[in-house]
Amino acid sequence: MLSDLGAAGLLRAVLRLNAASLSRAMFPIFVVGLASSVTLSESTLAVLTALWLWRLRDPTVRRDQPWSLGIFIAIFGLATLVSALASDVPGRSLLAAKGTLTAFAFFVTADTLRGADRIERFLGLLAIFGAMLGAMGVVQVATCPTPTPTLWPLGWFYARCERARGPFSIYMTLGGILAMLLLAGLPPLLTARRTRGRWVMWLVTLGGLGATYVRGAWVGFTAGLAVMLLTLRRGRVVMIVGLALVVAIAFLGPERLSARIRSLADPHDVTARERLYMWQSGLVMWREHPWLGVGPGGVARSYRQYALPEAVKKSTSHVHSSPLQVLVERGVVGLAAWLAMWV
Repeated sequence: MLSDLGAAGLLRAVLRLNAASLSRAMFPIFVVGLASSVTLSESTLAVLTALWLWRLRDPTVRRDQPWSLGIFIAIFGLATLVSALASDVPGRSLLAAKGTLTAFAFFVTADTLRGADRIERFLGLLAIFGAMLGAMGVVQVATCPTPTPTLWPLGWFYARCERARGPFSIYMTLGGILAMLLLAGLPPLLTARRTRGRWVMWLVTLGGLGATYVRGAWVGFTAGLAVMLLTLRRGRVVMIVGLALVVAIAFLGPERLSARIRSLADPHDVTARERLYMWQSGLVMWREHPWLGVGPGGVARSYRQYALPEAVKKSTSHVHSSPLQVLVERGVVGLAAWLAMWV
């Protein structure tokens, strides 16, 4: 009997070890996917999540998880589920809610990156990929040919190259990723020594962000810097000087870049007006479903009915505001849980 128990315990230990080893082996693939392919990152995340759930069978592993944040993620997931079931098309809403599963990336990352060495390697890998994406975007815009080549891979590389998009299908994806990589990579630069190489990579990444011409990503990056100025103890002078230089270059640099920045405060800008119209329509949708929202994917399904007459764009899947999108599709409960995850 004791030998059987010992064998069973040994088998469980081996399975846990294999799952942990496999997770560590696959995690770099997940990071590569984040920097190059949404499909690759989502597929790898699904496997990593399954391995993480398998490892949770071990009480020791369960105790080591960051469950404090997990509570709010669980509430957000529950609000999403209830909102989907309460919508006019539960099946389609549940299918549209699959993106909520990306919240498992937090647990997978926290479970894999145990120890300062692994975290440093992870940040170093992010810095390299950020520089590669930034360089790719700058080259796309700086050498954008007319007409676009038809021969592959030049046709793929230079497709819609008036704005940097990297390997992604649209420039907004690249802008959002580069903004997050820049913010994640800045604190180590301000505290570590011998960071000349990383500073070069960081600046190349910053150039790529500028080449996307995505104003939302610029605003998000600037807001992130403002939060860091209030929370970080070291490097504030460097951040202030650097931010001043970036602003000066942006306004005094290439006309296309400075014009794009000035358009942020231009109420007559066409795209700015369209976003205001989207927000107004989104608020009307929310008022009709205040607590649970219209359900995941509801903006894409119903926006046409709420589009303002003066709006040029009569259909959209996103109202170009993440908090408002959550409010419209998940209601007040979903937005409260979503905000709690970031506090």
